[in-house]
Amino acid sequence: MMFYLQGLTMGLAYVAPIGLQNLFVINTALTQKKSRVFLTALIVVFFDVSLALACFFGIGAIMQSSNWLQMAILLIGSAIVIWIGVTLLRAHDTMDTSTNVNVPIVKVISTACVVTWFNPQALIDGSMMLGAFRATLPDDQAVTFILGTATASVCWFFGISALLSLFSARFTDKTLRVINVVCGIVIIFYGCKLFYNFMQMALPLIK
Repeated sequence: MMFYLQGLTMGLAYVAPIGLQNLFVINTALTQKKSRVFLTALIVVFFDVSLALACFFGIGAIMQSSNWLQMAILLIGSAIVIWIGVTLLRAHDTMDTSTNVNVPIVKVISTACVVTWFNPQALIDGSMMLGAFRATLPDDQAVTFILGTATASVCWFFGISALLSLFSARFTDKTLRVINVVCGIVIIFYGCKLFYNFMQMALPLIK
């Protein structure tokens, strides 16, 4: 259960900050009927979870083959993760309802795919964060952890869609600021944890 909750909290902190996926889901929830809102959320969840699985089992599995590679990814990954957190603390996102979401469902699918799988930043951040954590987990707990991460994606995108559909008038720039601050703090914590794991591996070699 501990590893599931760790995957859940890390997944929420990673997926919640406002980005292209989130803006599209938010704009859809503010302007479309509920059936379209939840279908869009499902499509985004599919691509988000598929990328998480690829980063976790792909990069994470490669890292298992070399201690030096693990150390390099842990060090670089910790720096990137902490930087993501600091960036979120400094961010001042605003609600933007100008994005056109009244498009055919095929366009929704292709857009969600491109934003997720062809976004270099998403690929790098996901690989470093999830791949690095894969190297720190016991083998028998890897699936438990990634299930928690996948659950976070489902809860976030469907949750934000439902909340915005019901309380769209109360979702303000201040709300987005609170989300970014909370997620930034959590991500910095996990970045520090990755650096701690790096130090645990590096210190015996230094001695």
